[in-house]
Amino acid sequence: MNAPRTIAEYLAQLRDALRGADPALIQDALYDAEEHLRAELAEQPGRSEAEMLAQIAGSYGAPDEVAELYRDQEIKIQRALRPPPMPKRRSLPGRFFGVAADVRAWGALFYMLLALGTGVAYFVLVVVGLSMSAGLSVLIIGIPFIVLFFGVVRAMSLMEGRIVEAMLGVRMPRRPPYPEQNGSLLQRIGAMFTDWRTWTTMFYMVLMLPLGIAYFTLTVTLMTIALAFMTLPLARLIDIDGINRLFANGTLTIDWGFGPHAPGWGELVALGVVGVLLFFATLHLVRAIGRLQGHLAKHLLVAGGGH
Repeated sequence: MNAPRTIAEYLAQLRDALRGADPALIQDALYDAEEHLRAELAEQPGRSEAEMLAQIAGSYGAPDEVAELYRDQEIKIQRALRPPPMPKRRSLPGRFFGVAADVRAWGALFYMLLALGTGVAYFVLVVVGLSMSAGLSVLIIGIPFIVLFFGVVRAMSLMEGRIVEAMLGVRMPRRPPYPEQNGSLLQRIGAMFTDWRTWTTMFYMVLMLPLGIAYFTLTVTLMTIALAFMTLPLARLIDIDGINRLFANGTLTIDWGFGPHAPGWGELVALGVVGVLLFFATLHLVRAIGRLQGHLAKHLLVAGGGH
């Protein structure tokens, strides 16, 4: 591999050396490298990029050496962050009820509850930001506002990535895309407009509103039904006025469409069993949805995430 003579060549060789790695890792490595190289170049403005690269070749490393370090570091980090492995269960009941010990299932559950709030925030940010950007574009203040808006969108994208990684276990970038340095201010703003990540990120944020509503509604509905069924036998067993007042005629009644009636113990136990099964089935469902959501986030928020 020829020694790079410009920062752009160094980054291109580093990207090639990291080919096949996780797109989030590549984005982090490219950001760190470009930040370090440009800081080195800024310390001595008289040096050319080729002279700077030749001088720090021994300290920072050649692109292939840096790529190997990042691969090794990523393996160590993923091992440290990986949740404890679940014990292997061969039986169907063991796999079904064992989901309660899976950290990712609970993380996905909390993510789906949180998604309503984040979805509303993202939707308002994008809709208001685009509307104001369009309205202010004819004024001088429009350009700095658009730059600020795009910067906030990228910052929120990075925050969403941290939430996805923490709760859903999908590797997301820890560094933002490095801002364009070449060209005039208008050319750099134009590069932000033509960067597909800008638009896929905003599409993801708008999409999170209906997804957040669906996730929250589904999770709350299923969990409420499951917990209600699970507690019915207990409510009947306690049989105190404070609980019975919650039901018709001061006693626990159930109506299946054939008129209200006081359920027998057999019916209550059956409902309790259904509640337990529904609770664990919901954990399986939210874990599966969490995996799909993590892949969607990587596809739309990460450079090369769809490849």
